[in-house]
Amino acid sequence: MSARSTVAPSTLPVELVDGGVVVRYLDGREAFYHGVPEAVEGSIKTPPGKEVHVLVTDPDGVEGVMTYVNDRNTHDEILESTGVGRVVLEADDEEELFPGVSVTTEGYSVLVEADLEVVDGRVFVFAEDELSEHAYELVGDA
Repeated sequence: MSARSTVAPSTLPVELVDGGVVVRYLDGREAFYHGVPEAVEGSIKTPPGKEVHVLVTDPDGVEGVMTYVNDRNTHDEILESTGVGRVVLEADDEEELFPGVSVTTEGYSVLVEADLEVVDGRVFVFAEDELSEHAYELVGDA
């Protein structure tokens, strides 16, 4: 397997619809993340071994930046043509994806934390594999 590098994300159109979240890529394709995201206060530790995608939108949820965490399958050129970013973390690394949004590896899981006083928008986390899809929205304290 060839090495994968960090790729900066571009701003993408986003649509919050009944039953999920649609992200439109720069190349015209779109991804549909199934399910209404579960509201979680401040941070989420994803189930182990899942592909993790973090979407930070504007306050209205009409555009945002998408970053794949530890994706080792997608070629850099594909990410660049779609506008999706990527960070590759080693064990126990931490990276700020966006002001107020950070990711940390914890074993085979990823911890996504959001300081919603800093983030001027919404933060969604999608964790999926061939068997299941999980969707979360990080929200402020109740």
